[in-house]
Amino acid sequence: MDVTPIIDPLNDAQREAVTAADNPMLVIAGAGSGKTRVLVHRIAWLVEVDGVSPHGILAVAFTNKAAAEMRIRIEKLLGEPINNLWVGTFHGLAHRLLRRHWQEAGLPQSFQILDSEDQHRLLKRMCKNLELDETTWIPREIQYFINKQKDDGLRPEHIADHGDQNRRQLIHFYKLYQDICEQSGLVDFAELLLRAHELWLHHPNLLERYRRRFRHLLVDEFQDTNAIQYAWLRVLAGETGIPFVVGDDDQSIYRWRGARVEHIYKFQKDFPNARVVKLEQNYRSTGTILKAANAIIENNSTRMDKKLWTGGNDGDLIKLYNAYNERDEADFVIARIQEWIRGGNRRDETAVLYRSNAQSRVFEESLLRANLPYRVYGGQRFFERAEIKDALAYLRLIENRNDAPSFERVVNVPTRGIGATTVNTIREYARANALPMWEAARSLAGGQLPGRAANAVQAFLMLIETLAGDTRDIELHEQVDHIIQRSRLTDHYRKEPREKAEARIENLEELVSAARGFEDDEAEEGMSPMAAFLAHAVLESGDAQGDEWDDCVQLMTLHSVKGLEFPLVFMTGMEDGLFPHQRSMNDADGLEEERRLCYVGTTRAMSELYLTCAEQRRMYGVDKFAHPSRFIREIPEDLIEEVRPSIRVSRPVSHARSRPGQTLTGSTRKPGGLGKAAENGIQLGQHVCHGKFGEGVVLNYEGTGAHARVQVNFATAGTKWLVMSYAKLELM
Repeated sequence: MDVTPIIDPLNDAQREAVTAADNPMLVIAGAGSGKTRVLVHRIAWLVEVDGVSPHGILAVAFTNKAAAEMRIRIEKLLGEPINNLWVGTFHGLAHRLLRRHWQEAGLPQSFQILDSEDQHRLLKRMCKNLELDETTWIPREIQYFINKQKDDGLRPEHIADHGDQNRRQLIHFYKLYQDICEQSGLVDFAELLLRAHELWLHHPNLLERYRRRFRHLLVDEFQDTNAIQYAWLRVLAGETGIPFVVGDDDQSIYRWRGARVEHIYKFQKDFPNARVVKLEQNYRSTGTILKAANAIIENNSTRMDKKLWTGGNDGDLIKLYNAYNERDEADFVIARIQEWIRGGNRRDETAVLYRSNAQSRVFEESLLRANLPYRVYGGQRFFERAEIKDALAYLRLIENRNDAPSFERVVNVPTRGIGATTVNTIREYARANALPMWEAARSLAGGQLPGRAANAVQAFLMLIETLAGDTRDIELHEQVDHIIQRSRLTDHYRKEPREKAEARIENLEELVSAARGFEDDEAEEGMSPMAAFLAHAVLESGDAQGDEWDDCVQLMTLHSVKGLEFPLVFMTGMEDGLFPHQRSMNDADGLEEERRLCYVGTTRAMSELYLTCAEQRRMYGVDKFAHPSRFIREIPEDLIEEVRPSIRVSRPVSHARSRPGQTLTGSTRKPGGLGKAAENGIQLGQHVCHGKFGEGVVLNYEGTGAHARVQVNFATAGTKWLVMSYAKLELM
């Protein structure tokens, strides 16, 4: 038998894993080390060499796309279709199992699957029928609670309330929801896995049948399994199964979704005879990028030791740009992308990565100004996000009461007891009397609506009028901030599951930053600042968003980039408090996950990697000064080349890498080098004293002669620009 096509493309470690004897196998596959190839070739080896029927193999991928790709590659390697192979996601395989054994699972044959939005609508309807106050019992929070319990394998009767009245009510709601789903033949996503697990536990004969059939269990992205997925797999494997799991504890970044990296360590305890093979040869990135990634991740205390390496060359040094502010950062990134394109490269070979969705706005604006098409991968453009559209609808309605679409969008957001029936009544009255909806609502609230609805509509109209009066004479960004807060949009979105809530609130706060930045630009003559800003928002949400197949710059969060690779990568916003995120900096487990996220981002770069940070960043409407990320400091200095702006760019110098005597130089230099002294004896990083502001450190210096200015960060007075000829600074 010629096995050359199966083993010839493999390196030694891959070959060891693919051709292993029938023992449980844990393959620790570093980034870019060919884990999918190992899975595909392992299945081909089992079929071609070991004579295992495809009927006896079960393979799990984490997305439908990955499962489809795996099947295509297996069939191509074997040269024939494989119809009996069970390959799919955990949810897909559980669904397939339940369809086959609906009676044993206690389901009607025609059971229906609820997606996330269907589930949410059902919970909202339950709250309404039970006459619960949705400001206290929030459907999204109830949904999160129920799904989390199911992911942990728990039914209502298994959950302790610990004497907590709220928790007791949530458990009761879970029981009611479960009863309704049973009566209606409905199964949500989390239920698919829990029900499939219970199928094994409640029907040992059926379990034994599948254990005999599926001796070979292959799992991709094993580090991302949650409790119920691992339990389902563990029960199916039993004592005779041969699990072959592939994962990387250094790439576990979905803890907030329930992923448990500890399953990699638990596997070795549950299968004590398991072999461990490490894939450390990387086929994606240059040697320099891999050395940086290794240096970062080695700071995590809980991990399996591995070190990525490549047979290729070291490539270019990693470029570090310390911008003055977020606009300078974005302009720098876009300029480098333009250079890349002028060099004959494609736009879609570049990726701009950021920790928070809210950071995309400034890059979107810069890309639009540069006329570069872009795509927000796995998400929406800033001004198209639901929470931003809600806020803009409030702003438009305050600016123009006759804006009917804005009226309809926010009349019951947040929920204030104005249901679809009331809105339809207002709409019909407006149409019949040729009135704007605002005027129709005001007329109907005078007595033609039922008392409760009339009061709710009157309260909404009063809110808009009050917000208009409160914001008439204040700055634009203060108007936006005041309206977002007083409309309770922030409170409204804070009720969603934690990660989603934080992202939405960060976006709303970033809208305040957008308004503050807009004040620096010139509005059209005759337009109020608010009207000009709203027009700007419409133009910014134009048609520059590329489709999936277009040649356009890729923007994405670091969580979205998993599984992708790009020749040119920019990791932006590399500042403590932003990345690593503020909420994780004092939590050991959280900080380690942030570091894994940095490792994932770093290893997406194939040939060129830029790290950018800003000394001053306007976030959520407030100017903040930050230190470069600790992850930058974890990279050896000999792997980094600092990129400096030209002298005309106003920016502070990095505290982390600056030294007394350092000044602004040309375009690039090695970190740690000293430039020549600035005029007047002032040097960057030097300590000075001012007669009024006290002691401070020189951050920046620009201009010459009588126009020379210096930027100093004073201990008590903050950062200030001073004209040198008047400052009378005393050198210390």
